[in-house]
Amino acid sequence: MEKKINVPITEDSLDDLKIGDVISLTGNILTARDQAHKRILEEGSPVDIEGAAIFHAGPIITKEDDNYKMVAVGPTTSMRMNPYQSDVIEMGPKIVIGKGGMDDSVRQALVKNNAIYAVAVGGCAALYVDAVEEIESVNWLDLGMPEAIWNLKVKNFGPLIVAMDSKGNSLYD
Repeated sequence: MEKKINVPITEDSLDDLKIGDVISLTGNILTARDQAHKRILEEGSPVDIEGAAIFHAGPIITKEDDNYKMVAVGPTTSMRMNPYQSDVIEMGPKIVIGKGGMDDSVRQALVKNNAIYAVAVGGCAALYVDAVEEIESVNWLDLGMPEAIWNLKVKNFGPLIVAMDSKGNSLYD
């Protein structure tokens, strides 16, 4: 059974989640890869990340006139964010989404901050893009399109699998 979660995430909405649970998200998610994580730590986030869901993804986007259109959005390897993710989690996001797992420092940060890491299924970029209703904003395009922070309004964004829960359990053990 898929559990539906609204974003921004409230403190208690993740309490009953455990590894292996399948979830979907409705609200806003932010894409951010390693360069965006690094800049968040150096300059602060250009968008509110309290209760946020951060998706390790480099979307493919086209621009027509002044409008952006999402073509595909799939997960990128989360291990690239290991040097930054724990400190970013301290800033308030509650769900980190990617693929391939993250290290023990991230696991500890998830427990400390009542957050989770969920995996998106590789190869499902076209499926995930169907859940994107609107691109609400973009920040840091100077980093390049895949590295920018894209603020996406989504409905039933998933399936996502809880791979590291807020209790310290991990599917990777």
